[in-house]
Amino acid sequence: MPTNAEKVLTLARKRGILRTRDVVAKGIPRVTLTRLEQAGSLDRIGRGLYSLPGTDVSEHHALAAASKRVPQGIVCLLSALRFHGMTTQQPFEVWMAVDQKARRPAVDYPPLRIVRFAGAAITDGIQSHKIEGVPVRVTDPARTVADCFRYRNKIGIDVAIEALRDYRRLRKGSLDALAKAAQARRVAEVMRPYLEALA
Repeated sequence: MPTNAEKVLTLARKRGILRTRDVVAKGIPRVTLTRLEQAGSLDRIGRGLYSLPGTDVSEHHALAAASKRVPQGIVCLLSALRFHGMTTQQPFEVWMAVDQKARRPAVDYPPLRIVRFAGAAITDGIQSHKIEGVPVRVTDPARTVADCFRYRNKIGIDVAIEALRDYRRLRKGSLDALAKAAQARRVAEVMRPYLEALA
């Protein structure tokens, strides 16, 4: 029979990032995490978050950590732009969308910027990726550009225009996909002059 410590380390190898609740759900006392951390077998990377020492931390580590803490959340806006390589912005917070009726996540690490989505916005134009073994939901490139125009008062119109320019320049998707996303997010009229200027 494997010991509790061995079970935790096996779980850490499979999942990349462990939450305290993942361990407790398996019937393993949380003190096991503390002992493994003290022994140098686990690193505490945030409150209630652990990973194996020497784990390759990717450029998108904060997205994996945020998705582990808020599994129903969707990486969006500036963080999604960064993920897709469509911005020069370096957001220090992870921009994450949650359902309009969901409780605000109480997370200290990584810092989050919460946006509320409702209805189809919570399911349309969402891609699933694996980062450091963690499933991460991210708005797709076309949806991300449309969201930038929808939330232009929060992030700035210059960021939205840069996102549109990079979407076209880097060929992140078709104009049809962009038009469909703009229509769904009700920003087709706002985007039209900028699209015509880039044509």
